[in-house]
Amino acid sequence: LVLSMADQKEGTKPNASSFTSSYVAQVKRPHEPAPGTISLEEYARQHETEYETEKPVRLIIVGAGNRGKVYSVYAEEHPKRATVVAVADPIKFRRETMAKTHNVPSEYVYTTWEDVLQHKDRIADVAVICTHDRDHTAPAVAFAQRGYHILVEKPMAVTEEDCIKMVKVCEENKVMLAVGHVMRYTPYTQKIKELLASGELGQIISVQHLEPVGWWHAAHSYVRGIWRREDQATFMLMAKSCHDIDWLRYIVGKPTKRFSSFGSRSHFNKESKPKEAGDATRCLECPLAHTCPYSAETIYLDTIKSGHTGFPVQSIVTEDFPSVENVKQALQDGPYGRCVYECDNDVVDHQVVNIEFEGGITCAFSMVSFTELVCMRQTRIFCSQGELVCDNHKIEWTDFRGPGGVRRTITPEPMPPSRMTGHGGADYYLMRAFVAAVGKNDPSYIISGPAETLESHLAVFHAERARKTNSVVDMVAPK
Repeated sequence: LVLSMADQKEGTKPNASSFTSSYVAQVKRPHEPAPGTISLEEYARQHETEYETEKPVRLIIVGAGNRGKVYSVYAEEHPKRATVVAVADPIKFRRETMAKTHNVPSEYVYTTWEDVLQHKDRIADVAVICTHDRDHTAPAVAFAQRGYHILVEKPMAVTEEDCIKMVKVCEENKVMLAVGHVMRYTPYTQKIKELLASGELGQIISVQHLEPVGWWHAAHSYVRGIWRREDQATFMLMAKSCHDIDWLRYIVGKPTKRFSSFGSRSHFNKESKPKEAGDATRCLECPLAHTCPYSAETIYLDTIKSGHTGFPVQSIVTEDFPSVENVKQALQDGPYGRCVYECDNDVVDHQVVNIEFEGGITCAFSMVSFTELVCMRQTRIFCSQGELVCDNHKIEWTDFRGPGGVRRTITPEPMPPSRMTGHGGADYYLMRAFVAAVGKNDPSYIISGPAETLESHLAVFHAERARKTNSVVDMVAPK
């Protein structure tokens, strides 16, 4: 949801339709095929025969919130490859809505994941773990011990001990484990890997990588939302940027060696509250509700009034489909209506991490909340014979070997005509790979498996330790 500059003139109220349409424009990738050009079934027949399975892989969705719904769409779109056979979620509306979508019988709709395991025999092939971050380990371990393959949303866990435990249990029980590091799977990422591996750019020297969180997204998820406090979720680098640390490790192709890091909660605090806001603690009662960039009235209420019912408004109403009435009630009573300067958040709103990889390759990573772009990563890769400038859509390659540098633009292959457009279509590519891995009993389809994911998660813990101790921290392998 990105406001155009025209909507931010002093004394004017941000325009909700522009707010929404700009967000949709960012989400819809420029290389995405136009709707109606080809059916998904026809696309699969022409381009995806290697991902077909003999019979549908049976999925249990553990956590039917946003991420659980996203992953379940793959079964809707490819019923011959995957099917949702059970769902567990403590919120009645969520579990019943998903059950209805996938025609799950009522006897396989559960309030808790523990209820699923009351069955003596396995009722599915895979448990898709999409509970809150702090609640990943227990169900993942329990289902793995019963022989279920595991797909767990990132982060895999919020402590080093639990990450190690999850990997160990999956390996001991000989089940596949994939973590939702979806960014590895896109044609965009694979093209960057291909270019670097070709040798045409020479030696990788250094990388700059930006994760622009987006000002409204930061306010929604990390100031008002469920990831606002470390003791209730996890620290910001793990919650938001474990994607990026993992992606950088994958792209560079070498282990991390040491870290330094700096960051703080510089703006989303009481000291930064505008004097004109007075004693208001909620946006709907604030005199700045029409001009504040973080106004809940604009982000949620004006958005639902414009007809947009998806993210983020769907996140603040959990017991029904969003409407003007229940969104307004949520802003009056719930956490999402609070002033961003009066919340109990404690995670950082900006952070930099400096990484040294083996071989002396360096990386400067920056996570910033205060950006127009929303999660559209920007990367520069500096090599001895060329440079890549990557914007999550396309790759600009400057080859130093030509006179003055030869420039080429590389656009990854179009994604399938799927509804799973999140993360540049990465959600789709992860599910395609994982379902094929299980259906064909071939873990080579998984490129975010246990060893790689454990290493990158431990790197995130080390980087955060560097920030908190104001020191350079060496990477230490787990015992």
